[in-house]
Amino acid sequence: MTELKLPGHLRALTILLLLIVIVFILIMGRSLLIPLMLGGYMAMLLIPACTWMESRKVPRPLAALVALLTSLAAIVGLIVLVILQVKSFTKDFEDVSGRLNQYLADLDQLASEWFGANLGIRDGIDKSQLFELLESNSETVANFLLNTVGSLTGVILLPVFIFFMLLYRDHLGNFIARFFAEQDEGEVKSKIRDLRKVVQYYIIGMIKVMGILAVLNTAALYAIGVKHAIFFGLFAALLNIIPYLGPFMGAILPFIFSFLTMNSLFYPLMVLISFTVIQLVESNFLTPKIVGGNVNLNALVTFLGLLIGGAIWGVIGMILIIPSLAILKRIFELKDSTKPFAYLFGEEEVEPIFKREKK
Repeated sequence: MTELKLPGHLRALTILLLLIVIVFILIMGRSLLIPLMLGGYMAMLLIPACTWMESRKVPRPLAALVALLTSLAAIVGLIVLVILQVKSFTKDFEDVSGRLNQYLADLDQLASEWFGANLGIRDGIDKSQLFELLESNSETVANFLLNTVGSLTGVILLPVFIFFMLLYRDHLGNFIARFFAEQDEGEVKSKIRDLRKVVQYYIIGMIKVMGILAVLNTAALYAIGVKHAIFFGLFAALLNIIPYLGPFMGAILPFIFSFLTMNSLFYPLMVLISFTVIQLVESNFLTPKIVGGNVNLNALVTFLGLLIGGAIWGVIGMILIIPSLAILKRIFELKDSTKPFAYLFGEEEVEPIFKREKK
């Protein structure tokens, strides 16, 4: 049987059309695909617990149910902690309007003296207007959190997907192995297990890093004297799962809070310095030692992935894109025809092509 070979320009056009179709499907199927992918990654994380229970003669359906309920209880506990912390914020904004008005008046005066411009903010804003603004945006925040998972239907589907993926994990593994029938079945299944471990170790490593960061952030904020240090420290640690952008976003909230509620600029400055030092420790020591080279994606592909994931699925897309790229890289390594794409994604050292020519 002769193999059909397309010219280079037709192959490039085919790949481009395939990418367009994939992006279209990702956008249109958002409400279903987001809980499906989240369920897959959470199921990978829970497989060791299920395997351990099954080795103790626990039936697989019961083991999957126990692992699922335990993980859901942990997530609900985290959400309740965040809600309780947010509710206690209102009493700390008693004098925010006065302080904010003073800053606005100083800024208006500075602009008038230096540039001769009137910004129209000398009178500031009324306290009632500030609370109306916060109340009107509370629904927006709730909608944002709901849209992060996709929809209310996605929230309901997520535990269902996790349970069935734990229940049929061997069946799904055999299904994937049949796509590579030309290779040794045992070798393909071994690579599938390695792929699961890569994603599993990455997620567990990130959870460990976030736990350490939560302790470091909270301790630093307590030492500075910032209220609600637990919430701010935990929030910044959770955002660290988004590479590059997450640490910056996590530092902004305690910085603004200390700027508006504390009596000196020393406090927001110390918040900024503390988070910078912690981030340096995380990027140069914690993540390389704990997460290591499990993902092994280069910075260019990671950054482009974040932009594409954010454009398609928002915040949840930025979170899911890194393990998804790691899975794609390992899948590309299974066939010779796709190994160049795996090389493109990787961080391997290569001999430089563009060298300075000797005169």
